[in-house]
Amino acid sequence: MIGRAHNPDRRPNADRYASRKDFRRIFDEDSIGLYQLSFLLTGNPEKALRCLVSSFEDCATGNPVFREWAQSWAKRTIIQNAIKELKPRPKRSNSPLSSTIFPNIDELSPGPGGQFEIDAVLGLEGFERFVFVISVLEHYSEHDCALLLGCSVQQVREARIRTLQRMASSGRAALAREHLIDSDSDRGSVLKSTLTR
Repeated sequence: MIGRAHNPDRRPNADRYASRKDFRRIFDEDSIGLYQLSFLLTGNPEKALRCLVSSFEDCATGNPVFREWAQSWAKRTIIQNAIKELKPRPKRSNSPLSSTIFPNIDELSPGPGGQFEIDAVLGLEGFERFVFVISVLEHYSEHDCALLLGCSVQQVREARIRTLQRMASSGRAALAREHLIDSDSDRGSVLKSTLTR
């Protein structure tokens, strides 16, 4: 009885936190979606894979996070590692976008299901691509985007408006996972073997 009380694995709250095994399951079960996020941010298959693997390690060995938050924490870690890797910075702009009122994302008619083509996303410049992926696809607030990217909310807002306008005017359709990565491809196999180590 005394030994049980001192065993750190038997703490009453220990089961509330995500373990390495939990993160391994998350990265295994959603490997395609997490790789897709990493790839859309980095725009490069090798950097995306490196970002994904380092994100798994960071999640598995980092500070404790509640089990319920583990999936969103994995995505946030990928975003943070992609930002560290590429260091996207906003361009200086004298644009009158600050006073522009832009329609809701649902009004843009990007294609079936309200999604965008991968080529359209990858065609965006670095900072704009990060803002688009983080704020539009991952639904982070402008304030959270600004904190993650180390810039002002105004810079995020202007980049978001530019990217939404560009996406709307390009008439691009569906962001399809099968165009990004085929789970039977070499990259999918490398990803799964790397994460199961």
